[in-house]
Formats: sequence, structure tokens, C-alpha cells
Amino acid sequence: MNTIGELLERNARLFPTQEAVVYQDRRITYSQLVERGHRLASSLYRLGMRRQDRVAILAMNCNEYFDVFAACQLSGFICATVNFRLAAPELHYILSDSAPNVLVFEDQFTEVIESLRSSLPGIEHYLCIGDCPPWAQPYEQALIDGDPQGAGLQAAPADIVHLLYTSGTTGRPKGAARSQHGDLSLAQNQSATMDMRTNGRVLVMMPMFHAGGISMMLSEFWHAGCVVLHRKFEPVEVLRTIERERIVTVHMAPTILQQLLDLPNIRDFDLSSLETILYAAAPMPGAVLKRGVELLGQIFVNSWGMTETTGTVLPRHLHKLEGSEEEVRRLGSIGQAMTFCEIRIVDEHDQPCPIGAPGEIWIRSPANLAFYWNNSAATIDALRDGWLRTGDMAWMDAQGFLFLVDRKKDMIISGGENIYSQEVEQALMHHPEVIDVAVIGVPHEKWGETVKAVVVRKPGSTTTEAELIEFSTTLIARYKKPASVVWVDELPRLPSGKINKLVLRALYCV
Repeated sequence: MNTIGELLERNARLFPTQEAVVYQDRRITYSQLVERGHRLASSLYRLGMRRQDRVAILAMNCNEYFDVFAACQLSGFICATVNFRLAAPELHYILSDSAPNVLVFEDQFTEVIESLRSSLPGIEHYLCIGDCPPWAQPYEQALIDGDPQGAGLQAAPADIVHLLYTSGTTGRPKGAARSQHGDLSLAQNQSATMDMRTNGRVLVMMPMFHAGGISMMLSEFWHAGCVVLHRKFEPVEVLRTIERERIVTVHMAPTILQQLLDLPNIRDFDLSSLETILYAAAPMPGAVLKRGVELLGQIFVNSWGMTETTGTVLPRHLHKLEGSEEEVRRLGSIGQAMTFCEIRIVDEHDQPCPIGAPGEIWIRSPANLAFYWNNSAATIDALRDGWLRTGDMAWMDAQGFLFLVDRKKDMIISGGENIYSQEVEQALMHHPEVIDVAVIGVPHEKWGETVKAVVVRKPGSTTTEAELIEFSTTLIARYKKPASVVWVDELPRLPSGKINKLVLRALYCV
């Protein structure tokens, strides 16, 4: 197999009646998934889309995501996912940059899309899921009218298949263009990492516009397993679904696991089917991990990666709470390089760092992005001789375990979501009474980190904390907004003139 489309067709041929997707009361087999993908691809072709044209989707989790993915994976179109939490200016930038021919959207976003339509002339057709406005076409009708034989196109290994946007440090998102071959490699690598198996069942509650949701889908499809999709995270419903659907694998941020463990009736549910709980991006707090292991057993796996690639894994057998001093210390790591990845730590001169010395993480993997969409400068900066410069800082021990030490781009991780401080700072600086601002992440028991804004106001300003926080949501997504604001007369600065965030963290991260 050389493309994800070929993987889907293989699964439909060998396991036609096996469930591929479960969403609410809908159960879609592999043969049905491939037929739906072909039907949608056929309709998109009739609307004028050709190979490597883009179709964007703006929706909360729903089974239509799988139709759009399959249409692109089978026929060589590109699926550009759009974060539904974004504010209108952010949506406009991504839709302008990705330049889709067709936008699939849920009816709850009709108002915001209608407000942007006149400034998005490149979008020729709109397909609406749900109640359809006059200027759009019903999504379900497009699916019904499509030819089950498809668009007459076949994806190639080098084709871009997923275009996923990740926030940039300047507030300008970058589109990570991921190829058919690269994402097929990711599926193989991650399914092996998590010991996924034929007829497995994974519960996905993270947004499907996100790299994490897509990677879980691809990894389960590699073994012809089933993706059980939730619209959003609801703690009790997660437990009910694990019990009812006999879920084998689930991806949870530490904050989500903690919320589940805090449910007083968690022991009333049969969770014995669980074989793997994947958490990602950072080590899990020791107290949470201990509670999880005591209740569910040694089934935890830590993985670190990016929208642009896959990376490291700390497998379940290395989660030893009662191990040696060295084994316990490694619970604070993000693991070792995955099977098909090479990782090295590089200094500011692009030279390998010695063992134990911090530097930037570089990754060489077939799963690396192909390039950044419409951004040759970022592509040249990030990709060097097959290596991806991640921008994240870590040190490596003698056995190849990586320990994160800093976020080179001042990224804040709150509730599993990546938030870049400069993006929030720029939004706050648009307020007419803000003179200067710095944003940092501060520790939080539930969310891991929350956003704190340290702000200098104009003399005589009466702007309140609540007003400034609400103002920020007109320019950035609500999950990026500050959780708190502190007013100061001036910000500490380095001799270079840059804000000294080490001083700010020392003052407020206590």
C-alpha cells in the first residue's frame, strides 16, 4: 500500500461488514465508508474540483468528517481542516490561505461564514450540514447524488492529503501539508507504538480538525479497527461508551483523566476492555498517574509529537511507579524515538549536543510534513536535509530518553491545547488602553497551565480584568483567552530590550 486510499479500499475488500466509524446512533462499515467517500468525491468533481484542489471542513466532531477525509484520501483532493473555536478574523486567514474550492460547514456556523463570504471569492461552493441557507447546497444531497464509483481519480503517494493549521509565534498560523505516504507511515508507526490490533476500538473525543484526532483515526484504520467518535468531552458519557462499546484504546490529556478519576461513581463502570490510555505532549503528574494505574492497571502510554510529525513514545511497560530510581525518573520524560524516527538534540550552531545538554529537538521521519503551505520561508527554516527543526527544547540521556526543558516559542499548553503567548499578546495590544503586555503560562491543578497576562495600562485607564479578557475573544479563540490579568507599571526587560519572561515566571508561577 502506498496511499491511505489504498488502505481504505483494502479494508473494505477484506472486512466489508466490519465497523469503521461509530458516531451517536450511526454505525458505518468499511464498505459503507469507502462508498460514501467515493460518492462525495464524485460530487466534488462535478463541482469543479480536481486533483490536489482543497475542500475545507468547519464542524464540530461528526461522522461527516470521515466522508470528507475518505473523499480526499481516495481521490487525491486535499482536506483542509478548520478549528471551529477560532474567531472570525482567524477563520478568514485560514480560509484565505488554504484557498478551498469547496467549504463543508455545519449550520451552527452559518452566520460567521455568511459574514466572510464576500471576502472569500475563491470558495465557489458551500455544502451545509443541517439547515441550509439559500447560498449553500445541502451536504446530504451532494452525498446522495454522487457516483458510488467515485470521481475517476486516484491519489498518488506524494499527493498532499491533509492540510492542518498550527498557530505560529507571530499569530499567523502555518499550514502543515502532509502527504499520503507520510500519513500512511504515521499510521503504521503509531499503531505499532500503541500495540493496536485488528478489530480494535478507539474512542476519540478530541476535535477531528486536530492532528491528534486524525492520527488516532489513521492508526486504527491501519489494523481495520473502529473509531468511536464523541461530539465533545463529557466525562460520564466517556465511561458509558468505554463500557458499552468495549473500547480498547483511548487518548486522554492528563486533565481529562483527572476529571474521570474524580467521578465518584467511576468504579460502577466496567472498564476492563481498556488496553491502552495514550496521553501526549508532556509527562503526566505523578499523583494522577498513580491513581490511574491503581484503578486501571499499567496501561498508560506517553507520546510526543507535533502537527508536523510524530516523535517519541514512553510505552506502558516503562511506566514503573515502584521501579528503580532511574525508572521512576524516566516517568518525567517524553520517551524515546519511535521505531521509524530518528531524533537528535542540536545546539544553536546546528551541532549535536552532548548527552544531558539541552538543545533543539530535530526529527527525521517519513511522517514529517512535506512543506508549509504558501510559506517557503518557514519551510526552508524548518526542514534541513530531511530533518525537521521542531523549535522545542529538550535534553537526552544515554539511552535516548528525552526530557523537555523549555518551549522555544513560548508555547503554553492548557487542557491539551497549544497556545502561543505572542498570539495572545498581539490580541491584547489591540485594546486602545493597553500600552504593553506579556503573556506567560502559570501552573494550574486542573488544566496544567493557564494563560496569565501581565499588562501595562494607559494612565487613568479604568479597564477591568473581565473587560480585557472579553475583548481578547473578539480576535482569538476563547480557549486562548487569559484566565487572569495582573496590572503593572512596567514590564521587566533584558538589556536587548526584550521582555524578561524569566522574571515574570519567577514572580507569578508560584
